[in-house]
Amino acid sequence: MPRGKGTEESDKLTRIAIVNSDKCKPKRCRQECKKSCPVVRMGKLCIEVSPNDKLAAISEELCIGCGICVKKCPFEAINIINLPSNLERDTTHRYSQNSFKLHRLPIPRPGEVLGLVGTNGIGKSTALKILAGKQKPNLGRYSNPPDWTEILNHFRGSELQNYFTKILEDDLKALIKPQYVDQIPKAVKGTVQQLLDRKDEKDNQNEICELLDLDKIRDRSIEDLSGGELQRFACAMVCIQDGDIFMFDEPSSYLDVKQRLKAAYTIRSLIRPDKFIIVVEHDLSVLDYLSDFICCLYGVPGAYGVVTMPFSVREGINIFLDGFVPTENLRFRDESLVFKVAESATEEEVKRMQHYEYPAMTKTMGSFKLHVDQGQFTDSEIVVLLGENGTGKTTFIRMLAGNLAPDSGSGELS
Repeated sequence: MPRGKGTEESDKLTRIAIVNSDKCKPKRCRQECKKSCPVVRMGKLCIEVSPNDKLAAISEELCIGCGICVKKCPFEAINIINLPSNLERDTTHRYSQNSFKLHRLPIPRPGEVLGLVGTNGIGKSTALKILAGKQKPNLGRYSNPPDWTEILNHFRGSELQNYFTKILEDDLKALIKPQYVDQIPKAVKGTVQQLLDRKDEKDNQNEICELLDLDKIRDRSIEDLSGGELQRFACAMVCIQDGDIFMFDEPSSYLDVKQRLKAAYTIRSLIRPDKFIIVVEHDLSVLDYLSDFICCLYGVPGAYGVVTMPFSVREGINIFLDGFVPTENLRFRDESLVFKVAESATEEEVKRMQHYEYPAMTKTMGSFKLHVDQGQFTDSEIVVLLGENGTGKTTFIRMLAGNLAPDSGSGELS
């Protein structure tokens, strides 16, 4: 049986062309990309665009990778990227022509926590949607999507074949903690207690609320919650439901160090021999505490992303920091991320032109009271405010800036 044209094309492609739909404005330019393309001048339709089009279309099969269109585009909307040759047959999903492309998928295991680490725009959230069954992988064939029989055949011999089979048979219920918790008040209305009662399927609401310090805000409306409180509420909503796949997209953002550890402990408490837990995380210390194994994602943000094979926690984090995947003999970052520790505590000679002093101050806001001791600071230095959420750091900064008047003290910086 002859293979389909889409399959043959996906096997040959080692170059992708990205056209940014927000930047590309054919009506406001002279189509410089098309006029300067050497392939178009030879009579082939490598770039198709007219003043009436909404977006330029670039044929990746005909593109020779010269990069002239990238330089000529007045809006910097085009990006031509050469892919590693070993990715020819590993395309998992592509949204449309000249758009983001995801290669491979992370492989979750029951009874263990899978951690995903990588830069923003590299495909972590796309991978979560596919593993949750919310997005059907098209194997790169966006114009002629494959059916599930072909998709399962593509993943045959791997753990993902059994995983997707269970999802198709409706044996697995997936729960996702969204990445952007600040959007939650726009989607749901009511108090914290009302929403928790609506989803409480495991009768563990009190235990989870105690772990995540939600007891004091149960009567509060969702619109009145801060970023950290919304994050803990979103984690609690997932933890009290009875699911088979638990997915947490950046559960530590907005949280301080103490709250991050509590959130990580709460997520670890969900582990059961038949449950899948997947966590996307940027904080490497929280990722180390949370995960049993790690998949790194590398590539070009907004263009393509590649998922590595699973590694142990220590090895996975070191690979991400080093920027080199030894199993693929591939360097995905030019430089390693190194944390340098100064051997001596000698201070650099820096010219300090201004010296500021602030008086002892107090500020009362409802039941909260802040006491500030007298202090000083100068220019050309970095001062760090360290403390838990809700202890008055922002209030102190606002008083220093003059945006908030203190209850007592001169209020004058000298």
